[in-house]
Amino acid sequence: MRALQYTSVAGPVHVVDLPVPAPEQDGALISVTRTGLCRSDWHGWQGHDSDTVLPCVPGHEFTGTVVEAPADPGLVGSRVVVPFVMACGRCPECVRGSAQICRAQRQPGFTDPGSFAEFVAVPAAAVNVVPLPDEVTDDAAAALGCRVATAWRALTAVAQVEPGESVLILGAGGVGLAAVQIAQALGVKPIAADISAHALSIAESLGAQTVSLTPHESEEEIAGQVRTAYPEGVDVSVDALGSPALAAAGVLALRRGGRHVQVGLLDAPRTPLPLGRIIAHEIALLGSHGMAASDYPALLDAVAAGRLDPAALVTATLDLAQAATALVTMTDPGAPRGIRLIDPTR
Repeated sequence: MRALQYTSVAGPVHVVDLPVPAPEQDGALISVTRTGLCRSDWHGWQGHDSDTVLPCVPGHEFTGTVVEAPADPGLVGSRVVVPFVMACGRCPECVRGSAQICRAQRQPGFTDPGSFAEFVAVPAAAVNVVPLPDEVTDDAAAALGCRVATAWRALTAVAQVEPGESVLILGAGGVGLAAVQIAQALGVKPIAADISAHALSIAESLGAQTVSLTPHESEEEIAGQVRTAYPEGVDVSVDALGSPALAAAGVLALRRGGRHVQVGLLDAPRTPLPLGRIIAHEIALLGSHGMAASDYPALLDAVAAGRLDPAALVTATLDLAQAATALVTMTDPGAPRGIRLIDPTR
């Protein structure tokens, strides 16, 4: 099969020919139809994720068709999506229904070969393979394994937003724009903040108020811009990018008793936050990490019914050679925003 691969941290990314992987006895082999190019793939390539195994085939959000399932032949032929946290199904977290923080988790594109390839093997199919409704297209399904599902759970299960509340979304990349669309669908008021005029224009088209940031703006300045429109502060803030300044700004922009949800991965092992404000205003500081396969039905229902349209966030579909360049340049100034997909058969 054709796949993308790098063999060293921040090293060259090449299109290569690799053997088609064999599924484990309880797993499944999936023919990849679409896979998303996500900032987390860049973090892995940069060496920010200590779990990344070299040589690495990146890619962790994908949709495709099951072609082999040794323990469950009935799955063969099913169109599916797979959460980026591939759970074991047996540990205490999985048993409690929190497979997204499985202690024995595996992740395609990091611990395991990923989806920037024509085929990907998935372990423990019973807890990691989610069949798709016919109404959900491949383009809509591709980002459900990471960005859309991550944003959905961050707002619904972690922040537990209510209609009429306001949510500040810091970073209008794939996760951030998905959060804008989800907030709108839930009757929540989204405010998107980013340095990219293009990203903010997409956010505005989805119904968000916007805050234009400048490089090196302080957290106090960012929060001050938000409080111009919301003097008492917003109800919820979400760092959808992964930045110490944005995380701190999110806390400072909250009303008393507000909730900050950290979704974006941070390069630094420790992140300074305004703990005095967190204590004095009783701010809830929450982490959110993907979504378990068992939690997908409500999200899939929303997409199938047309209340959410992840395909509207797709800005380009790349072949593997284009994806190699896009991966290593995705944080460059002026890099395209929105969700870019890869068709590994091209």
